[in-house]
Amino acid sequence: MRSLAYTKTDLSHEKTMTLREKIEKKEALIGVIGLGYVGLPLVLRFWEMGFAILGFDTDPDKVDRLNRGESYIKHIPSSRVAEMVVHQDGVLRFAATQDMTRLAEPDALLICVPTPLTSSREPDLRYVENTTRDIAAVLRPGQLVSLESTTYPGTTVEVLLPLLGENLKVGKDFFLVFSPEREDPGNPSFHVQNIPKVVGGVTSACLENGVVLYSQVVDRVVPLSSTQAAEMTKLLENIYRAVNIALINELKVLCLRMGLNIFEIIEASKTKPFGFQAFYPGPGLGGHCIPIDPFYLTWKARQYDLSTRFIELAGEINANMPYFVVQRVAEALNEHGQALKGARILVLGAAYKKDVDDPRESPGLKIISLLQSKGAEVWYHDPHIPHLRGGRNFPDLELKSVDLTAENLSKADCVLLVTDHSVLDYGWIASQARVIVDTRNAFAGQPGAPVFLA
Repeated sequence: MRSLAYTKTDLSHEKTMTLREKIEKKEALIGVIGLGYVGLPLVLRFWEMGFAILGFDTDPDKVDRLNRGESYIKHIPSSRVAEMVVHQDGVLRFAATQDMTRLAEPDALLICVPTPLTSSREPDLRYVENTTRDIAAVLRPGQLVSLESTTYPGTTVEVLLPLLGENLKVGKDFFLVFSPEREDPGNPSFHVQNIPKVVGGVTSACLENGVVLYSQVVDRVVPLSSTQAAEMTKLLENIYRAVNIALINELKVLCLRMGLNIFEIIEASKTKPFGFQAFYPGPGLGGHCIPIDPFYLTWKARQYDLSTRFIELAGEINANMPYFVVQRVAEALNEHGQALKGARILVLGAAYKKDVDDPRESPGLKIISLLQSKGAEVWYHDPHIPHLRGGRNFPDLELKSVDLTAENLSKADCVLLVTDHSVLDYGWIASQARVIVDTRNAFAGQPGAPVFLA
């Protein structure tokens, strides 16, 4: 078992060990770059399996909190992080740092940084490129680099390899793989250990070492023929969801016009024991994957003179959902003789999905912004997000969560449910509200205020 302090001592006896031997003996130091919703669970899993881990992040607050044994992610309790920063038998096996010169120390480096879109919906790889340059500046023989951030097919060999391979030969001096993250934050059934891990290597030696590394911490590793195949695999998974959600969102709009309940129809369709998988409508797509990843492929496809019309159409439908929700709020208010302008709207839920504290790309941000632009007075309540900031997409948006009280519910001209957190008492809310617009069917069967599906 390796201690972080060990990296400062004479490592000459290690030089005869191959990377594979270091990994299998748990003598390899693991470096995780980006300590967010993807990186921190990886840190915890490698630590649980006996490895020493050095975590890297540019956010000083995250680094400080981790080194104090505190978590900043709701579904990861601080008690788990605190275990890692305690010396066990005089050995410390985890530390976090902002010092990128220390990237030379780990034997394996796992890149878990954001891959957002630009304002023109093109790949924004600056975090990946900056991280790769930091690694290249100190890369030494024997290291493995794994990119986990979702991206377009070809990124590993077209962007990372040229930067890393200037002085060292890939597959001989260092090893390069792509292994996409498959985290589902807040899902109690699936975690790092039991989610199969796809791995593609630049060379056969790269693949072999990548498979050995991830086999230490996951139950099943799925080796692929190339990094490009692994990159495409992750995109297919997310595009599959985006397209099917778009289909059900479009059918939701149609069903509302026809006087039908899409949720009833989905439940009936689920009774077919084959050939159908249920997807559910909502106020739009959110999170760091589904709203973004499909456009990485549409951008790459244009380099091959191909228009991915299916993906583009799905993106258009899903992007229009917040506008549809605002329209339904206006219709609900109009039914009760009130205009949207000047109305008091209480938005329930700002996270991109239920029971998490992550507002990234949440449709709630767009909905709140649209409501405000139309002259509505907007409050929000989210038990997991006490302060809401719009980030780079909505830089002027900054709100504080209000208490969910009978007084606040009675003051609101309309209650709009965006995120159906489990802790919300929907029966009580329905009994106190005037009008409800429900994007999740959470108020089905609840007596009280009139409910408009959206």
